[in-house]
Amino acid sequence: MNLSDLYATILDRKTHPKPGSYTNSLFDSGLPRMAQKVGEEGTEVVVAALAQENSRLVEEIADLTYHVLVLMAAKGLTPAEVLAELEKRHK
Repeated sequence: MNLSDLYATILDRKTHPKPGSYTNSLFDSGLPRMAQKVGEEGTEVVVAALAQENSRLVEEIADLTYHVLVLMAAKGLTPAEVLAELEKRHK
């Protein structure tokens, strides 16, 4: 799976809720909870980077990436917008 596929799946869950979906539970919980999850996962990335094996760091970065994409979808942002911003910074 690539990030575009993951983001498309997240958008699909947003428009076509699936019972029992963790993604839908995040959408249902609202922006404060989504933002909180991004913060929690960010902290877990830091801890893993400083005190754990790289395999654990990969897991935590995956969790952070997923939660950031969910938050982006909730706010109506796209990965293309983020990539465009990064591109502007590196010209």
